[in-house]
Amino acid sequence: MSFGLGEIIGIFFLISAIQPLVQRRRIEFQRLRTLQTFEQSRKSRVILLIHRQESISLLGIPLSRYISIEDSEQVLRAIRFTPPNIPIDLILHTPGGLVLATEQIARALIRHPAKVTVFIPHYAMSGGTMLALASDEIVMDANAVLGPVDPQLGGMAAASIISVVERKSIDKIDDQTLLMADLAKKAQAQVQRFVRTLLLDDIPKAKIAPENIETIIDKLTTGQITHDCPITVEEATALGLPITVGLPKSIYDLMELYPQPQGGRPSVQYIPMPYQPYPVLPEPKGRPLPD
Repeated sequence: MSFGLGEIIGIFFLISAIQPLVQRRRIEFQRLRTLQTFEQSRKSRVILLIHRQESISLLGIPLSRYISIEDSEQVLRAIRFTPPNIPIDLILHTPGGLVLATEQIARALIRHPAKVTVFIPHYAMSGGTMLALASDEIVMDANAVLGPVDPQLGGMAAASIISVVERKSIDKIDDQTLLMADLAKKAQAQVQRFVRTLLLDDIPKAKIAPENIETIIDKLTTGQITHDCPITVEEATALGLPITVGLPKSIYDLMELYPQPQGGRPSVQYIPMPYQPYPVLPEPKGRPLPD
């Protein structure tokens, strides 16, 4: 049987269209299998909240993801379907997101009777840190980071807006800034009240010392550091948060199944594990070559 040029081109495009679908199905199956294995080993309900930067397929424009209302709906559903005696393991990789969605998830976590553990392989900033505070134990990679939860208004830190009003005479401040400062004070008070609720709930199980609560709130919510400033494992532990260092290998395996989209040349390359250094070759014998 012979094929014409047009038929060959048609078959090529058909295979090109089907291949990504097959690849996606294969990765989804691997994710489910890895999730099931982790759940069986931990005897827990595992929930993943992973936000990667994605690309729009047509234009290749990067699209950042964050904690959204749709995420909160799905996470709340998973928690609601979890029996009260089954622990919850939440795997977090997120830059943060909407306050409403974050608070809904956090309240659902603190209301779950069994133990809640948050695993952070890389980073959980802003709203991600707030979800970590709702857990009984935070398990982090040694190089993973948390972040401040201070509120932002129009891309500006609420604490900085408040600082303007405190530093200048009121007759030298325009009405718009005064309105923003009023909102900033309310936002900061709301966040502080909610973080205090999370920490007070955790005391009996996570053993957070009562004297550390106000220090944690002050550090995370008052704008002492910029909103994207990383809080390391050592700093979080010094604050009194219940940090455990060291993640199971299966979590790293799961992260591999949520690859960062690549457009063109990869920005990072390395020899995959297990890495075997190349042997040092012996120098050739004989007389040295002239310079």
